[in-house]
Amino acid sequence: MQSIFYGFGFIAVTAMVVIAGDFFLKLAADRGLTAISSLVAIGIVLYAVSAVLWFAAMRHITLGQAGVAYSMLTLIALAVIGATVFGEKLGARECAGIGCALTAMVLMVRVGG
Repeated sequence: MQSIFYGFGFIAVTAMVVIAGDFFLKLAADRGLTAISSLVAIGIVLYAVSAVLWFAAMRHITLGQAGVAYSMLTLIALAVIGATVFGEKLGARECAGIGCALTAMVLMVRVGG
């Protein structure tokens, strides 16, 4: 049981690191910067760190569980960041997608099995 919490903890941290990387890449894209800019480099480094965290998560949970948890966390966080920081519209379809992601997460979690 403790192992699954470690796995989901690593996934949560992985998602936060990737979200930070996505944030820097979005800033670079919105500013029209090139692929060799410092903001893009920061995003790439954060993606590399997330790969190490993903490996750690795989030691504790299944790939399916990790994939659904990661997808759900990044979907929610990026939708919120897009709406609040970048002024992107969050409509009914996006909200329905978030609801489906949350449902998938509940269905994929196998505690103790």
